[in-house]
Amino acid sequence: MHKIIHDYYSRKKAHPATLAFFRITFGGLMFLSTLRFWSKGWIETLYVLPEYHFKYFGFEWVTDLGNFTYLLFLLGLISSFFVMIGYKYRLSVITFFLVFTYIELIDKTTYLNHYYLTSCLAFIMCFLPAASYFSVDAFISGKRATAIPVWNVDAIKIFICLVYFFAGIAKINSDWLLEAQPLSLWLKSKYDLPWIGQTLMQSKVTHYLASWFGMIYDVCIPFFLLFSRTKYIAYFFVIIFHILTKIFFPSIGMFPYIMITSAVIFFDSRIHIKILNYLQSLIEKIGLFFVSKSLEINLKPKTIAPNKFIFTLLCCFLFFQLLFPLRYLLYPGELFWNEQGYRFSWRVMLMEKRGDITFKIKDSVANTYFYVKNEDFLTPFQEKQMSFQPDFILEYAHYLGKHFNDKGHQNTQIFVDSFVALNGRPSQRFIDPNFDLLKAQESFSNKDWILPLNDEIKGL
Repeated sequence: MHKIIHDYYSRKKAHPATLAFFRITFGGLMFLSTLRFWSKGWIETLYVLPEYHFKYFGFEWVTDLGNFTYLLFLLGLISSFFVMIGYKYRLSVITFFLVFTYIELIDKTTYLNHYYLTSCLAFIMCFLPAASYFSVDAFISGKRATAIPVWNVDAIKIFICLVYFFAGIAKINSDWLLEAQPLSLWLKSKYDLPWIGQTLMQSKVTHYLASWFGMIYDVCIPFFLLFSRTKYIAYFFVIIFHILTKIFFPSIGMFPYIMITSAVIFFDSRIHIKILNYLQSLIEKIGLFFVSKSLEINLKPKTIAPNKFIFTLLCCFLFFQLLFPLRYLLYPGELFWNEQGYRFSWRVMLMEKRGDITFKIKDSVANTYFYVKNEDFLTPFQEKQMSFQPDFILEYAHYLGKHFNDKGHQNTQIFVDSFVALNGRPSQRFIDPNFDLLKAQESFSNKDWILPLNDEIKGL
């Protein structure tokens, strides 16, 4: 075993064109994503206008910057462009990782799996020699890599496989496979699609086929991408799957494009070299001669030596990504209901939850109470997300408690009247109405004040 690890670490090489191509596509997509986010006015609506931001446990210190949030996005825009062209790469990718992750930590209301995916990929890229080939840095230094340790490429491959695999096994549950939920709810709402909206989208057969295909695709696609005989056929299905996802669920944003371009890393390096050579010819045609020089043979060749620290760090990161999605096993109850261990576990589009919640502020001594108008404190989007997520509810209760105590209220208790519907089920009471939420603190312990789901979802 030691010999196998030693040979893999020190002897197996890969062509740097693979990482260079991944760097260009990743940086380019992040540049476009940032522009898209800005152009739609989401910086203002999600980060500037809200008076209150929901925080991730342990990251309460991350504060919003008001109008200076625009400067954060500008820094992200510039750094992603520099990542794409490979200029001051190490500084640029670290800057992008820190800026992007900080923005996402400002308010967990905006959490999406592909935002977490982006942060993870950017973190991995901070340690890879992705600008040693076809980059401005290579031209400036006068050197380009001819070989890199293969594990630099494999780290990204393994991470993408983990994302797909966990997304797949999460779909092996009775709601998804036996009830075709929540796809049945979502696809029925696509009645306005031309030709198929009134027919295929309303058919239960379509809902079941989509559910089963989605599960099989996520579970199997990483294995097919890894084998040379099947990787190109598998990539065809990657394109089809994510294009259909974008058509049916346009609000999913850039996620399909990220997955389509990321999967190209599984191709043979000869494909990446051909693509970069073609890109070089385009660059030459528009006159950017200095960039095209980074691929020319008169640059001095160099070999990137393996780094034990980076190798160990990436192994630890991937091992963490293998274990962290399984933390839900430490909690009792139904995961889709209590969501303890749900985030950051690659559970993509698995549930449709709707909540209705009212907060009651009570004086325990005077025995008087009043109800809160949530719209006085939260944006509509924040209120919607808060209504069915327990950690949001607890955090908001403590925010209300502090707010009304500062206003002079005494002996404050906070109770909620909360009802939630999950994957087409009838709405049922969600939080114990007799539990004072101010007595609970956010932690990794079980939230026993969440009432159990009156049903069982079988699965992994």
